[in-house]
Amino acid sequence: MTATLERPAAPEPPPREVPPTAALSPVVGWVVALAVGLVAGLLRFLRLDLPAGRIFDEVYYSCDAQNLLRFGVEVATRSDPDDASVAALCEPTGEPGFVVHPPLGKWAIALGMRLLGEDELGWRAAAALAGTLTVVVLVRLVRRMTGSTVLGAYAGLLLAMDGLHLVQSRVAMLDVFLVLWVVAAVACAVADRDQVRARLAAGGAPGLRRPWLVGTGLCLGAAVGTKWSGLYFVAAVGLLVLAWEVGARRAAGEATALRTTLVRSVPLMLGLLVVLPVAVYTASWTGWFLSDLGWSRQHGAENPATGLAALVPEGLRSLWHYHQEVYRFHDGLSASHPYASRPLSWLVLARPVSYYYPQGIEQGEYGCAAAACSREVLAVGTPALWWAALPVVLVLAWRWATRRDWRAGAAVLLVATAVLPWVPADLDGRTMFLFYALPVVPFLCLALALGVGLVAGDGSSRRRRTLAVAVGGGHLALVVANLAWLYPVLAAVTIPLGDWQARMWFSSWI
Repeated sequence: MTATLERPAAPEPPPREVPPTAALSPVVGWVVALAVGLVAGLLRFLRLDLPAGRIFDEVYYSCDAQNLLRFGVEVATRSDPDDASVAALCEPTGEPGFVVHPPLGKWAIALGMRLLGEDELGWRAAAALAGTLTVVVLVRLVRRMTGSTVLGAYAGLLLAMDGLHLVQSRVAMLDVFLVLWVVAAVACAVADRDQVRARLAAGGAPGLRRPWLVGTGLCLGAAVGTKWSGLYFVAAVGLLVLAWEVGARRAAGEATALRTTLVRSVPLMLGLLVVLPVAVYTASWTGWFLSDLGWSRQHGAENPATGLAALVPEGLRSLWHYHQEVYRFHDGLSASHPYASRPLSWLVLARPVSYYYPQGIEQGEYGCAAAACSREVLAVGTPALWWAALPVVLVLAWRWATRRDWRAGAAVLLVATAVLPWVPADLDGRTMFLFYALPVVPFLCLALALGVGLVAGDGSSRRRRTLAVAVGGGHLALVVANLAWLYPVLAAVTIPLGDWQARMWFSSWI
């Protein structure tokens, strides 16, 4: 196992870092990434049509996707508080629908339905594909960051085996699309970092041609176009890109690295990491702009503006008003829910969410061979992954503080970005759920891979390499066994009631 977390000191002049993947075989890297992706895909696509019907929030998102295909915009569907099956029919009322999330993720769900049909397989296929692609991108990201194909495969396999990511990849909800775009944005930003350092090492400058930074902006815009929580990562990735360029200039011997970056590169960064994401986000609302059925679509025309506001097109003013209404909805979302949880409890998996649990399964139902059975889809992470990652994140935070390790700093910042911004909303009493923490999972996997890389060192010590293989391989085997144990309650497999109870490790999981 080879890792480049420890780099030998370079002779004077100041070191000019070569991108860590420069000497690695691209063919081997892609073969490994695709092989890991195949494992992830099999777990996500097999039995994807089970359970039957719309479960949990699929009632909302798959219906919105279906109406996007019909009308180009989300519309209201008929509902009956006494009959949940009525809403599951997605029967449109012909009235505008007040939806509280951007449309891009629902368009992805709609594409799956267009290709595969308006059934369980159709509305879940896009999520399964997004989850699989995220695993592949993570392998490539970790490989680039560490210079180790083995560590990349290790991180990807961990993500493939996480229970929460598996469940979210098998339901028609938005979170798995958010995670794909966030991980892709980070991967593009790291590639841009390598490109900047290579140009500086060659005696040049970062320049204006930064295609990977364009990709970062596009992915960040898509993340926000899926869920507003993508905004947290716009800020985090922007800070990383700025810090990495300042560090690269200092490594290249520039005495005024910060000032030079602020003057020469920050305007470009603002354009590509702020303006471009705003443009992508706005474009994701194209169906709403073109339709007369969009909620609040006519607000601008019905409420003429004065002064400078009159220069803003009425469509944009209508969209702004809509966003104000959505913000008020989220800000006031404080209804009690049996599966609500608090952000600081997410990393220990204190309260998962049950998406599906038919009551009273008796012998003969759903293939039950016992006197009583259970069948569940429980959105919970793999404890062997999450719990092991917590101390590693603390070690990386220490390393970041004492050694200025950029990889450790990125992992810690991204883990914190996935969880900590939710704490103020929790203090205000907002209703939140464990699956909001889904973006943390790939960065926990990154942290674990960096931890194994620290054990391996620079790869020159056979003893340390052997120890790293034992630590990483043993941990991966434990995660695989943990997922195999939990799989029945993650994927709606009918099991005897006693077996189900054995998998409920804590009363808070029930």
